[in-house]
Amino acid sequence: MRYLHGRPTRRRERSWPYGSGVDLRWLEHVHGHAGWLAAATLIHPAILLRRPNRRAPWSVWVATLVTTLVCVAGGLLYGPYRAILKQRIFQTAPSIGLLFERKEHLAFGALLFAWIGALAYVAASPGKPCHAALRKLSQRSFAIAAALAVVVAALGTAVATFRTF
Repeated sequence: MRYLHGRPTRRRERSWPYGSGVDLRWLEHVHGHAGWLAAATLIHPAILLRRPNRRAPWSVWVATLVTTLVCVAGGLLYGPYRAILKQRIFQTAPSIGLLFERKEHLAFGALLFAWIGALAYVAASPGKPCHAALRKLSQRSFAIAAALAVVVAALGTAVATFRTF
């Protein structure tokens, strides 16, 4: 018998612990594929914004939205991961567990830099004296976010090939 939130339960180990019956493996796969998509979408504004006068609002907001949604999905998966997988991963391969922990921190960094890039893009109105500096900040923030997202996606793939729901 397993215990979930202090109560005995007979649920399948892979099911969503909040009662909706969502298969965690399916959500984990969607999260992983969307993570690679987020990395690709973050590269786009990093390339487009190299020219300070280039307008790219759709690229900026789609990249930021996709990255935010992927991070939200990761946050939703963290509770079941902690309850079901974390202990087993650290018992069998502590280095893989540490990779996953680093992945979480780098994912937060990618999200943070994506939002910095989006907000700098919005603040960089043409005609303002700081326009070029803010556009440069936006472009560099998206470049850093893209690099972090690629590393996060690669680490997530490595951990998922080791152990999954």
